[in-house]
Amino acid sequence: MAEQRLFHRVAEQIGLLIDEGVFPPGTRLPGERELAERFEVSRVTIREAEIALQAIGRIEIKTGSGVYVCEDQSLRPGKLPAVSAFEVTEARSLIEAEAAALAAKIISDENLKKLEDLIYTMGNSDEETSLAADREFHATIAECSGNGAMVHSIESLWRMREELPEVKHSYDAVCEEDAEARAKEHKDILDALKARNPAAARRAMREHFLRLIGTMLDATEQEALKAVQQRAIESRERFLDVARMG
Repeated sequence: MAEQRLFHRVAEQIGLLIDEGVFPPGTRLPGERELAERFEVSRVTIREAEIALQAIGRIEIKTGSGVYVCEDQSLRPGKLPAVSAFEVTEARSLIEAEAAALAAKIISDENLKKLEDLIYTMGNSDEETSLAADREFHATIAECSGNGAMVHSIESLWRMREELPEVKHSYDAVCEEDAEARAKEHKDILDALKARNPAAARRAMREHFLRLIGTMLDATEQEALKAVQQRAIESRERFLDVARMG
């Protein structure tokens, strides 16, 4: 499972480089050895990542010639929409709240223990490990809902959260500052699931995202204020420069 997740992660990273123009459409990707060194993985992992990318139409593997980025990236399956962090969070609030409600009645004791362990990992690990545990926490609840469509939707929303640069920036900015609140909210969700209470699970999950939206709004206002202040400083400096010249 770890190796499977590894090649998926490498495939996502290569896909992001394609989106950023590092590997433009029509160009040949570097060889397996170079990519393996770049991502610090085995050549087998690179090969598996390339097969996965070819399956979704991002690249074409030409035997004896190399691996090329497909010319038309706009029509590929799984292309993410241009959405804001607020839209992603609003959608997560609606869908994940219902997934939690469905899971509350049927979640196993084994999965409850798994969620408890994930909360511990979130609070006692480095940033990357904590984020992975956070994602696994939400993915586990989705799977426990017993609804495959919800699982797919939540996985897609997590892709938007991690792969869309502006969305990722917004989440990273607020998640660094609200670790204590997030820990309590995840525990509230777990407590509601342990109580087998669908209404409480729905409410706890929704409150988690509503608080996140509020934090994002505060961060956006602060960034806008800083931008205004910076422009004012620059204008003042230009004015003083001109005044001195006179």
